[in-house]
Amino acid sequence: MEHQTTSGQDRSSAELLRQLSQQTGDLVRQEMELAKAELTEKGKAAGLGAGMFGGAGLVALYAVGALTAGAILALAIVLDAWLAALIVGVVYAAIAGILALTGKKKVEQATPPVPEQAIESTKEDVEWTKQRAQAARR
Repeated sequence: MEHQTTSGQDRSSAELLRQLSQQTGDLVRQEMELAKAELTEKGKAAGLGAGMFGGAGLVALYAVGALTAGAILALAIVLDAWLAALIVGVVYAAIAGILALTGKKKVEQATPPVPEQAIESTKEDVEWTKQRAQAARR
C-alpha cells in the first residue's frame, strides 16, 4: 500500500513540475511582451522630445530668415533700426529656448529606456514562484 502512495506522489510531483515548466514559459513570454510594449512607449516619448528639438532648430532658422527682416522693418518705424533688430532677435531666441527646454523635458521623461514595469513584475513573479516552491516542499 505504501508503495502506491509514493507512486501517486511521484506522479503528482511530475505533474506539478510539468505545470511549473509550462507556466514559467508562459510567464516569460508575457513578461517579454510587457517589456516590449513598455520600451515602445518610451521610444515614442523620446522620439517626440527629439522632434521638439528639431522644431526648436527650425524655428531658430526661420527667426534668422524672413520674419526677422519684416519685424525689424516694422519696429524700425518707431525705433532705431539696431534696437528693432535686437528686440526681434531676443524674442526669437526666447521662443527657441522654450522649445528646447520642452523637448529636453520630454526626453528626460522617456529615459532611462528600461522596462521598469516589466522588471518589477518579473521580480514579483520570481518571489511568488519561490514561495510556491517552498510551500510545495513542506
